[in-house]
Amino acid sequence: MSSKKTNEIDNSSSEKGVVSDDSFLDQTLRPTHWDEYIGQKHIKDNVKILLQAAEGRGHIPEHILFYGPPGLGKTTLAHLIAKETGRQMKITSGPAIEKVGDLASILTNLASGDILFIDEIHRLNKMVEEILYPAMESGVLDIIIGKGPSARTIQLDLPPFTLIAATTRVAMVSSPLRSRFSGGVFRLEFYSNEEIAKIIERSSKLLKTELENDALKEIAKRSRFTPRTANYFLKRCRDFAQVHKKSLDLKTVKDALNMLAIDEIGLNQSDRKFLEILIEKFNGGPVGLKTMAAAMSEEEATVEEVIEPYLIQLGLLERSPRGRVATNKAYEHLGFDVPASLQNKLI
Repeated sequence: MSSKKTNEIDNSSSEKGVVSDDSFLDQTLRPTHWDEYIGQKHIKDNVKILLQAAEGRGHIPEHILFYGPPGLGKTTLAHLIAKETGRQMKITSGPAIEKVGDLASILTNLASGDILFIDEIHRLNKMVEEILYPAMESGVLDIIIGKGPSARTIQLDLPPFTLIAATTRVAMVSSPLRSRFSGGVFRLEFYSNEEIAKIIERSSKLLKTELENDALKEIAKRSRFTPRTANYFLKRCRDFAQVHKKSLDLKTVKDALNMLAIDEIGLNQSDRKFLEILIEKFNGGPVGLKTMAAAMSEEEATVEEVIEPYLIQLGLLERSPRGRVATNKAYEHLGFDVPASLQNKLI
């Protein structure tokens, strides 16, 4: 099997220590058992019951789908399930499975009880998806040999396996595919600042980095409620402190994050540029998506899917039927005078 299609994780090997190569840090920081996984309590409770019940019956766990914004821990949960069950996990992604033959190769090479993890499953080719249905439901693989009147179907029995899938856009996963995740479809929620602080505290210990409590809270406050962002900020603050030969106190963290152009509520340069253009050029809106994308020289998808969600979550932006509108909170955060129309609206 081509290494481009899948990666195999062997959970029988011993855990590795903290590595110096930064490219392996994300894997190092992943939890290795349930007690280390912080947040998403409702998902943990449900998945633990699912795994324990399956083990008690001597069955493999049913198929599971995780969805939610990037960086919240979908892949981490899949790795954790594999470690907790002691199963091998083979990893691939929707775009990597280009042809029916690719999926057939992956499925027929699974051992009994293996976990197949498909990331970004919403990008799976529709013809490939059709082959996946009977594999998930009945454990068989239908292969058509030949073309035209002489074509015939061969049905291959597959070893029992668990499919764990992840997506950032669950609406793009077809209803027939969603319905086959009999183990459950779970949405990952954003984390609280307290949960993010616990994650940073754990990560700093794994990285053997001493972090003052005020500095820890400052990183958590600017991390956009997302563990991946929090760990990224922690690593960059560590680098800044190392190069400048400083301790990781509050001032050092603020200096490092300011150098990254991350403000006190987690807005980056693009976020602030969006709000500044909306307020200065368009009097706070309403403005359509195409106009804002053109004004920022960004793609519409980038504006709608990357920039706007966090601004809406913080209450800095509203989407009305007429377009995007800056809130009074956005004016105050950027230091602009709040228009009389918005002040009257608040009275």
